[in-house]
Amino acid sequence: QVQFVESGGALVQPGGSLKLSCEILIDIPRSFNMAWYRQSPRKQRELVATITPGENLNYANSVRGRFTISRSESKSTVYLQMNSLKPEDTAVYYCNTSPYRYSWGQGTQVTVSS
Repeated sequence: QVQFVESGGALVQPGGSLKLSCEILIDIPRSFNMAWYRQSPRKQRELVATITPGENLNYANSVRGRFTISRSESKSTVYLQMNSLKPEDTAVYYCNTSPYRYSWGQGTQVTVSS
């Protein structure tokens, strides 16, 4: 059963911007945090950004000040606005709860390269 559908990834030049979307296809308790993760080749999946039920936002040090997590009013979609992209942001990006509790979606590929 598909639970999350991520989209919006693309090839972008350093310094560019992208906005990722995650459509949530299942009922997730409102008490759960939602998050974006990423995984690049030869690295473990890492937590990038989290949004709590109270709309508190938390970020990995590597993206703080450049990325912004948000969600729709219906809470059925979670977004990740990514600005000032760097080559080291290249990865497949996924959404899930934090801590993750559900199967991973297919993710969306972000490639930052000139």
